[in-house]
Amino acid sequence: MPTQTRLPARPQPVRRTPARRPPVRRRRKSGWAARLITTLSVGVLAAAGIGHVVVTGLGAGISRIDPFKDMKNRPAAGHGMNILLVGTDGRDRITEKERRKFRLGGNPCHCTDTLMIVHLSADWERATVVSLPRDSYAQVAAYSDPATGVQHPAHPIRLNAAYAEGGPNLTVRTVEAMTDLKIDHYMEVDFISFMKTVDVLGGVRICTSQPLKDRYTGLNLTAGPHVLGGGQALQYVRSRHVDGASDLGRMQRQQKFLAAMIDRATSSGVLLNPMKLRDATRAVLGSVRADGDFGADDLVGLARAMRNFSPRSSEFTTVPIGDMTFQVKELGSTVKWDEAKARALFRSLRDDKPLSRPRPKAKGPGPSMVTVDVPPQQIQVRVENGTPTDGLGKRVDDALAAAGFRTTHQPANAKDRTVRRTVVVYDPRWDRSAKSLSAALPGSELRAAPGQGPTLKVIAGTDFKTVQRVKAAEPQKPDEVVTGDQVVCP
Repeated sequence: MPTQTRLPARPQPVRRTPARRPPVRRRRKSGWAARLITTLSVGVLAAAGIGHVVVTGLGAGISRIDPFKDMKNRPAAGHGMNILLVGTDGRDRITEKERRKFRLGGNPCHCTDTLMIVHLSADWERATVVSLPRDSYAQVAAYSDPATGVQHPAHPIRLNAAYAEGGPNLTVRTVEAMTDLKIDHYMEVDFISFMKTVDVLGGVRICTSQPLKDRYTGLNLTAGPHVLGGGQALQYVRSRHVDGASDLGRMQRQQKFLAAMIDRATSSGVLLNPMKLRDATRAVLGSVRADGDFGADDLVGLARAMRNFSPRSSEFTTVPIGDMTFQVKELGSTVKWDEAKARALFRSLRDDKPLSRPRPKAKGPGPSMVTVDVPPQQIQVRVENGTPTDGLGKRVDDALAAAGFRTTHQPANAKDRTVRRTVVVYDPRWDRSAKSLSAALPGSELRAAPGQGPTLKVIAGTDFKTVQRVKAAEPQKPDEVVTGDQVVCP
């Protein structure tokens, strides 16, 4: 076993305590945030006064592996701690009923579904999560299989194939060679652990600005807020066919879910009940694997770190990509990193610097803006006055145009002039546009009119007061850095 990095203890006001290794901090992914939440839960348990003996017992429940065996010429240790979090398949341990319900068909694979690096800052105040695309192009150096002793020459590989070829050991070797970061701890989570953790928390709330449907995983969510249980959460973090972003979009949803999971865990009633938390954690730990040096001291240290943790303390990004379709003769299409930008990113982690820039505090409340699925510039609107008040139609038309909607600028009087509640009449084929328009008219009624066509009709009622300004959600850039409070539900 290699000597693990130990960080100085958190400064105390009066007494000084011996240096202690920092806790393992929250893991991101993905779907594979499960390990993070398990660790986080045990940390809260320790802080709640269950005691070091109980924590040690829980730590003993984790399956142990040695991903660092016989590793030489490793990168120098930087500041803070780096944890490699790996999400594996594990569908062979899912019940047949769950396999059918959550579309987990197919044969189990000895492979990684998710890879992330979680960096815990030396002051225990910040967690940075970097997603590594599983199809990343990598060069594996010549190595000897630790299990069989068979010699393997250097060769190109997709990053997720390192696990299938050489297990955790080759996975760690490959990631360290690609990032020049020393990995201090290794944690592995499968489907079972993830679903159990979400269910233990009572579900996790996520918000989506557009419908998400993937026939491969069975995911089917309408736009808006949802509380996802373990199985549905697994569908959410595994889906790759809900948009054109494929695996990058999936990684961003995993980051978003992890932030929501952290938010839920820190406010969950389960975490506030020490005995329930102990029992729940025992149930989850049985399907987690970690290196042997991740022990009770790390769990207790995590409890200390959590005292000052908030969603804004976590930051998420994906390693910068240079070529999404990099062709390799032996492999086909792979994902090639932007070497210069990737080096800068990992240098920041090695130097323990935050990736996100400080955000200026808002100077004042300013005009509020509601996020919608379809931008107002793409929505055609015809306005009718459904009240006896002269000029109301023009006032509504002008207000909608000022908010960016494509109005006809020719308001008319409706046949019925006794309308109390403003109505949005729409063809069901343009239902997403109708929901965006309705959001701009608080309290309005949505009324379907098959065959009406793309132009929506607004019948202004006596309840009309103002138009709420709306904007379309901007897609997250592949390597954009976001903090937890930016991606959780408002």
